[in-house]
Amino acid sequence: MLARAERSGWKPERKLTMSISLTPSAVERVRNYLEKRGSGLGLRVGVRKTGCSGYAYIIDYADSIDEDDIVFDESGIKVIVNSESLELIDGTEVDFVKQGINEAFKFRNPNVKGECGCGESFSV
Repeated sequence: MLARAERSGWKPERKLTMSISLTPSAVERVRNYLEKRGSGLGLRVGVRKTGCSGYAYIIDYADSIDEDDIVFDESGIKVIVNSESLELIDGTEVDFVKQGINEAFKFRNPNVKGECGCGESFSV
């Protein structure tokens, strides 16, 4: 499912073809956490330069939307991405998985060309 995107200051008739999506499990996790937290606009997803492969994912709950952010709507959950990160993670599906006592957000990024051995960083 493709999420609808909007960028601050853009006119409604302008369409954005890039996308970030959430699985139903990720939607449920974000929705439940925001309700428990009592505040927040949605989920902020991005990347930063680091690690042995080049980039690492950043994920946090968003309390604001900046001018250069692009906002996707996935089942009523806002997914907020800055425009620089979006080029590297366009098409990514964010999942929330539980394995035993471990739980984490997982990324399925079609742009990844390689990952480091420890799984902490990736290259595009």
